[in-house]
Amino acid sequence: MAIVDQYGRPIVLADLKREIATPTMSGVRQVWQSSIALGLTPAALAGVLRQAVEGDADSYLTLAEEMEERDLHYAAVLANRKQAVTGLQVTVEAADESAEAVEHAEFIEQIVAMPAFETMLEEQLDALGKSYSVNEIIWDTSERQWMPQAFEHRDPRWFMFDRISLRELRLRDTENVTDGLALAPFKFLVHTPRIKTGLPIRGGLARMVAFAWICKAYAMKDWVAFAEVFGMPLRVGRYNASANDDDIRVLKMAVANLGTDAAAVLPESMKIEFQEVAKNGGGADVFERLCLYIDKQVSKCVLGQTMTTDSGGGSGLAQAKVHNEVREDIQKKDAKQLAATLNQALTRPVIDLNFGPQKKYPKICINVPEPEDLAGLVSALDKLVPLGLEVEQSVIRDKFGLPEPGKGARLLMPPSAAKPEPEPLDKNGQPVKPPLKAKNAEAKPEPSTTDLQTGRLTGDADPVVEALIAPIQQMLDASNSFEEFR
Repeated sequence: MAIVDQYGRPIVLADLKREIATPTMSGVRQVWQSSIALGLTPAALAGVLRQAVEGDADSYLTLAEEMEERDLHYAAVLANRKQAVTGLQVTVEAADESAEAVEHAEFIEQIVAMPAFETMLEEQLDALGKSYSVNEIIWDTSERQWMPQAFEHRDPRWFMFDRISLRELRLRDTENVTDGLALAPFKFLVHTPRIKTGLPIRGGLARMVAFAWICKAYAMKDWVAFAEVFGMPLRVGRYNASANDDDIRVLKMAVANLGTDAAAVLPESMKIEFQEVAKNGGGADVFERLCLYIDKQVSKCVLGQTMTTDSGGGSGLAQAKVHNEVREDIQKKDAKQLAATLNQALTRPVIDLNFGPQKKYPKICINVPEPEDLAGLVSALDKLVPLGLEVEQSVIRDKFGLPEPGKGARLLMPPSAAKPEPEPLDKNGQPVKPPLKAKNAEAKPEPSTTDLQTGRLTGDADPVVEALIAPIQQMLDASNSFEEFR
């Protein structure tokens, strides 16, 4: 049976055994790229975004890379969103319980356990900012099996979308500069997250943040220039009317040196004064408020909230829980989409190349743990288990992260289940008998109790209690029914 990919294209084994998307010194896949962010204006930014939609995304992808390098806040929140997925547990589920399906799942588990797999996940999530990310699979067939040896991340600028639909990703190549080459089946991992509907190139976070980023860049530039003027006291040199040109020149040099050397030598007839500038410098807080506002908007765009990145504002516990739920929704969506990419572009090729096409395939799962109220669970078990609810111990241990107790380990148990203390033994190993009471010892009166069948007092009763109960007891004995007694 011929092996085809999900689009029905036949697999060419010769293409799988060589590297395809390699860099070149000349042509369309060069490593060297010029800066786009340097001197970028709002009008030029609009042109960069327009070119990306029209099919030329080189400048946009370069700008997306530089935005992460130049804006610390954007880099931090974007890394936070990536790590929210890479820090999750990755598992493999078999297609069914058959021996063949379990064997396929164990084969995929070997790949998931590779160190290169974790690195590949981080590189695939680079698509969150740039709209897409590509890793080329380097196959190893030395042991007569197809096993990914490495996942080489390829520069996104080496790829392009087709000119007609702007949805099919193709490889830039000198053989077809206009339309590029179709990606070889079973050779590339392409992750295109669906952050928003529309064309894939319009879905990257860098495009959404670009306008806020350039506004902040201008604000930071003006803030630094403002600090240069108003951040230091104004130095004023004074000379008297008898000073000549040489004296004035010396005074100017002294004033200038105070800005760098913080020291100067002057004649006694000259002096330098420092004029303190207003603390706010005529509106320095405007730049700070603008930068903080932009950072909060970027946090909302990337994380869906600002609670984990910005403090203050009187945010309470209830509001924090709402924000955490929003963040959890984004985390689940990113994890689900990345797992779908891995199952389509990695799991199926590995199984098809090693075991042939299958009706069902194992599934890679990126698990997002559900928060549980463990205290509420303990309270519920405390009430339901005595009523007869049967609960498996291993399930409860898993929820609390407790390991299975080892053989011979000392176990915690309720007081009622504790073992009774052993009887004391004498030197011969016989139980020690309690000491006998003396014959003339006065026997203590037994406390009064009530016979459960007759209701009469037994034992030695308190005289006061007996005097109170005796009349009631007589009426009760003389009555034949409860109504008569009443």
